[in-house]
Amino acid sequence: MAVKLDEFSSSLDAVAIQAGDVVTVPHLITDMLPYLDLPINEHHRLHLLRIARLLVQALETPRETVIRLCWAEPTLYGAIIVAIDCGIFSYMSQTPNEPVPVEYLARVTEMDPILTSRLMKHLSAMGIFQESAPDLYLATNLSKALALSKYAGGFTCMAEGAMKAIYRLPEYFRSTGYRNPDEATAGPFQFAYETSQHWFQWVSERPAICQQFNHHMSAYHQGRPSWMDRDFYPVENALLNLVKPGPNAVLLVDIGGGFGHDLQEFHQKHPSAPGRLIVQDKADVIQQVPNEPGKVEFMAHDFFTEQPIKGARAYYLHSVLHDWPDAECRRILRHISDAMAPGYSKLLINENVVPDQKADWQITGLDLMLMTLASARERRESEWHQLLTDAGFMIVHIWSHINGGESLIECQLA
Repeated sequence: MAVKLDEFSSSLDAVAIQAGDVVTVPHLITDMLPYLDLPINEHHRLHLLRIARLLVQALETPRETVIRLCWAEPTLYGAIIVAIDCGIFSYMSQTPNEPVPVEYLARVTEMDPILTSRLMKHLSAMGIFQESAPDLYLATNLSKALALSKYAGGFTCMAEGAMKAIYRLPEYFRSTGYRNPDEATAGPFQFAYETSQHWFQWVSERPAICQQFNHHMSAYHQGRPSWMDRDFYPVENALLNLVKPGPNAVLLVDIGGGFGHDLQEFHQKHPSAPGRLIVQDKADVIQQVPNEPGKVEFMAHDFFTEQPIKGARAYYLHSVLHDWPDAECRRILRHISDAMAPGYSKLLINENVVPDQKADWQITGLDLMLMTLASARERRESEWHQLLTDAGFMIVHIWSHINGGESLIECQLA
């Protein structure tokens, strides 16, 4: 038996230094060839990006992958946070098209030149900067983006408010018998940070992290397909066609809508749409909204309580339900259903619908982040049907864009 185990171990060692799937490499390269003579639009870019990632997976050996995941990527995260903290990205962005010497960066950041050189070496090796000569670096599009707070904020927010919970996941799951977390205030985050607060409550008491999180969410939504666009959801035919007349008729209620970015965008894209546009969020959020006259109205409201706006044309939830386990989602949804006018009101849910196969890494990564921070989840279509049916709704249609991103789940009362 020992000989056989040794042979088995040796065979696995041999696999670890072989390319992941070298057989697929010619096929993947062939799939790229037609795009050489085509203009790279967004659809083509995403398709090529998917092939490129598959090509890296096919060429990289398991040993290389292990070293990358254990050494290069964890230290990259730390290097990025240090570079944000000391201002390296800001200084590099001041001369975006000229090489910057390490000596200059060390002087303006007041860092040890040796430390600066080591950080820049790794940041360059991982593609954050471009190394043009020894100790001479050029900015990239990525490093320029990280000079902006809305892109840098995600790193600092996750470092302060998530990483401890991520690294203690094995300990947490051992303590629960590897049960899927479904209690909003008794999950991995509470276990690691020794608190009984929900993540959102915990963050709200830490203004710096809260601001970083808001920046991060702004970056997350940047450049993604919007359901309000004419090639996504048929706004005129499916939403505006039956709006009740009158000065008090409500077209859209954006529940948990923060500072109103979605309804501001809606008004810009559909300026002649009839009816009121109302954003609801907790009182402490609404108090931070600038008091400026405009089409969009703001109202303090806790979505775990009775919905005060009755009979609106549509109630809208954007990235709300994925923050909560099913039990809390049913409470939110039942308050909405109680306010809806049968045969007239719609429920519009703007969220990810996880495909049963070949889900994008952005969705799966967010799913596990939500599990860690809020015992919440991204949902498959079957899970959306079950949740909405339990709350008294039926799905009319799930609208998705050709270039991916979040879907719009259109619902009505069952």
